[in-house]
Amino acid sequence: MRIEPGRVRAPELARAWLNSPPLSMRQLRGKVVLIDFWDYTCVNCIHTLPYVKAWHERYRDHGLVVIGVHTPEFTFAQYESNVERGVREFDLTYPILIDSNFEVWQAFANRCWPAKYLIDSNGYVRYAHFGEGAYQETEAAIQELLREINPAAELPALMAPLRDSDRPGAVCFCPTPELYLGYRRGRIGNRSGFVEDQSANYSLDAEPEEGVFYAHGRWRSTAEFLGADEAGAGLVLKYSAAAVNLVMSAPPNSTCEVLVRQDGRPLSREQATDDTSFRNDESYIVVDQPRMYSLIDNRDFGTHTLELLCRSSGVAAFAFTFTSCVDPEASRLYAGSQAR
Repeated sequence: MRIEPGRVRAPELARAWLNSPPLSMRQLRGKVVLIDFWDYTCVNCIHTLPYVKAWHERYRDHGLVVIGVHTPEFTFAQYESNVERGVREFDLTYPILIDSNFEVWQAFANRCWPAKYLIDSNGYVRYAHFGEGAYQETEAAIQELLREINPAAELPALMAPLRDSDRPGAVCFCPTPELYLGYRRGRIGNRSGFVEDQSANYSLDAEPEEGVFYAHGRWRSTAEFLGADEAGAGLVLKYSAAAVNLVMSAPPNSTCEVLVRQDGRPLSREQATDDTSFRNDESYIVVDQPRMYSLIDNRDFGTHTLELLCRSSGVAAFAFTFTSCVDPEASRLYAGSQAR
């Protein structure tokens, strides 16, 4: 989204920083600034990070300053130590502003993760993009503002897509919407609904339908998450997507195992993610830090039933997210299977 020059002045920045001493918009005059609102648990933010990192490397010597503004979606992501861990895991070397009080978020009147704002050398917002995608469009806007500083700048050609699912011909299907597990925003399919702010036994009392989750066993319901209060507590989810993620945490200084089954079976090696472990013909996730875990990657779009079983108490489950974009070959295979 292009913004007319000289109309919207960028607001000032806050004071808590990683990878950099405090910066201000005033001292950044003469530079092009890319503001990237993100959260280390947000799958859409994670998908954009390789591009943001590449732009930092490509254009920092030409006058671009990338600033990642970390505004937390969940309470645990307010803590600087958790953000630091996320910054290390994603190998982010550009300045990171800690916005745990939503100060900068509100100053920009921002409404979503991820969101990118380009600020010109005079301190005015000139471009904005919300969500994933538009990578070449955003990079072209970066180059345009850099050439305003130096018309003779020798800039590289726009980057080719970094993932097959970003390439021309890739298809983004309509997935199951993001699904929260806390009662404030969550959608539970059990007929009893949430038993708010206390532990209760939940039972599977209906055939799974898409767009909600189902709990069984003993769970503690809070506004932000659902916490397993016994070994064997489980979640069931019917979904349509290519891949599924879940933000989870374990009690401090402990780990929890969560079995993952799809359509009644353990995952195959082809469906596994970097977070998947295997033992005794079972597939499971080891939850040790509060973050987003990749549960399953089917590589193509489809409708499935996912079941999670906690091997111990203490797991807190916050939100399911879903990936729907697949590369051209996978999209052709899916289209062919639908035709049959």
